[in-house]
Amino acid sequence: MTETMNSVDMDEIVSLCKRRGFIFQSSEIYGGLAGAWDYGPLGVEMKNNIKRAWWRTNVQERDDMVGMDASILMHPKVWVASGHVATFADPMVDCRNCQARFRADEIEEDRCPNCGAVGQFTDARMFNLLFKTFAGPLEDEASVVYLRPETAQGMFVNFENVLTSTRKKLPFGMAQIGKSFRNEVNPRHFTFRTREFEQMEIEFFMRPEEAQRWHEYWMQERLRWYVDLGLRPENLRLTAHDAADLAHYAAACSDVEYLFPMGWLELEGIANRRDFDLQQHSKESGVTLSYFDEEKGEHVVPYIIEPSAGVDRPLLAFIVDAYRQEEVRGEKRVLLKLDPRLAPIKAAVLPLSRNEKLVPTAREVWSLLRPHFMTAYDDAQSIGRRYRRQDEIGTPFCVTVDFDTLEDRAVTIRERDSMEQVRVPVEGLVEALRERLPPC
Repeated sequence: MTETMNSVDMDEIVSLCKRRGFIFQSSEIYGGLAGAWDYGPLGVEMKNNIKRAWWRTNVQERDDMVGMDASILMHPKVWVASGHVATFADPMVDCRNCQARFRADEIEEDRCPNCGAVGQFTDARMFNLLFKTFAGPLEDEASVVYLRPETAQGMFVNFENVLTSTRKKLPFGMAQIGKSFRNEVNPRHFTFRTREFEQMEIEFFMRPEEAQRWHEYWMQERLRWYVDLGLRPENLRLTAHDAADLAHYAAACSDVEYLFPMGWLELEGIANRRDFDLQQHSKESGVTLSYFDEEKGEHVVPYIIEPSAGVDRPLLAFIVDAYRQEEVRGEKRVLLKLDPRLAPIKAAVLPLSRNEKLVPTAREVWSLLRPHFMTAYDDAQSIGRRYRRQDEIGTPFCVTVDFDTLEDRAVTIRERDSMEQVRVPVEGLVEALRERLPPC
């Protein structure tokens, strides 16, 4: 068996995602919409698995973290206080030759990435990334609200509510998963940069003097999470921002970067936000957002470390990193070597054929598994082709029902990566798969 690793072309990934039902272009029958993508039957399962793994690690298994689910629409003064209304903007240029539009900081050697023209750009002008809409029946300035560009502010403005209701002591954190929206100048790289995306964010609060230690802790913790779920360490790195590139709220920030086919790009940012957000919201709202340290007998405005990841970028990275092409007995085999916790389908039930004697037993086995695992049933084409289909979508195990099953009430479990097979009784099948699948 010969394996070719991670020399994958992005076109192969896009093709696989559409062909197998991971990701579709949004509104495709109308020509699509730039920066918008739909997750199909397998994509939504994998997305949910990523979110479940993140929540399990960062909320369920910790004693210093609580969850939140804040509203997408918030009072517009939230975004004034956060600085988004005044500063959440990118420099934008237009190519006079082809009329394409780009972020100015992404242009190299004054050459248009679209048409190749040199020196044909307009002067840069700032473009605010907030999506503006209106709440209520009137479309006037008094009705303006924004689709949130990040989930973080919903946690900051609820700091006092969470502190009072949970009686947490410093250090502690809030975690949230939810949709955010940014009117990107130039969405690109498939699902890497989009206008609608899902975030997984943590706001971790501590005394100011402890911020540097916690920043280092969260950088290593977040890097470890990606490795634990299967990303190869050589395709990951931590990159610190230069002081000149820091956001207005940050004292320091480092990115977890992944080596995509298009180069090293950010998966997640881990920022030291200082006490900027709590101070700003205290000032704008008139409500003091602080913590009373009983041991020291003083009020303190906590510093905040923010590990901020998306769901879409890690999903893309996990697919790219898991993609393999192998030669097996002279034939090409494509597989996704996904960690079983992330695989959309945990086990596929495959009758050896559509023979009328096999189908009832195969469907009985499928019914047995469905309450316990996300499963699939496939009886189309040869058993070899069906194995290959399941390999290509990352299914860790296939369960084959054959004619011997009718006699001995046993089935064959076939493992994706090694293709090894083992015979187990139907009555012990659920337990046999549980032993082979890590908890999700």
